[in-house]
Amino acid sequence: MLYIYYGDKENVINRSDIYFNSTYQDEWLDDELVREMILYVDRSRVVSAHLIESPVLGPIGPKDLSGGTKTLILMYKDKEHIFNATNCGNNCAKWILEIAKRGDLTICLQHNLDFGPGYFEAVVLNNRQMIHNMKELLDVIFELENAE
Repeated sequence: MLYIYYGDKENVINRSDIYFNSTYQDEWLDDELVREMILYVDRSRVVSAHLIESPVLGPIGPKDLSGGTKTLILMYKDKEHIFNATNCGNNCAKWILEIAKRGDLTICLQHNLDFGPGYFEAVVLNNRQMIHNMKELLDVIFELENAE
């Protein structure tokens, strides 16, 4: 299940790019889902734990991945922390939903992320409301903004 908190929240890792650089493990890049996320978001192919082929940057290491990709990998591999998904663009949204299908995932957001036109389930933690699609999510966000 996906749990979303909008706004600032304590005990959230906001600089996931820096956190990733000091905590990632080589074996994470052997995971097929991680490789798919890297290919989809960064358009880059994992060759080995220390070599990724980027069409823009050429050969890079894991520390050179985009902030959104690093955040996704951390969400998937580090279940002990909550990550700020504000680094993630809309191209990360489908992967957040996929990670949440595999186990509970709590994220923090400061902006609206487009999860697409389809059905999904999430709980907005600010008001504990269950949502099932983008319209419902946008309605909740509107309510939260007007309650402030």
